[in-house]
Amino acid sequence: MDDREPDRVSITDARVAHSVDLKARQRRYLISMGIRTVCFVCAVIATGPLRWFFVFGAIFLPYVAVVLANTGKQTAPTDADVYRPEPIGELTEKPHEAR
Repeated sequence: MDDREPDRVSITDARVAHSVDLKARQRRYLISMGIRTVCFVCAVIATGPLRWFFVFGAIFLPYVAVVLANTGKQTAPTDADVYRPEPIGELTEKPHEAR
């Protein structure tokens, strides 16, 4: 039996559901905070100039994490599937005829 499912066509400009967007932002925040925790632990363990790199990461990663979490990833949908018919012709104005 052949596949009779037609290609999907987008008929709306709907964005991603808020719950899906929120979950993605929470995931990005948790990953950033995990990296910050690793930087903090490494700053305690490391010595020399490497310690300052980890201190810098532990201090500034919360700011970056909050900014990334607050920026939703809402991109405008592409118009690749938009149907644009060929114009049939132009309407022209006819002169009024006297009766």
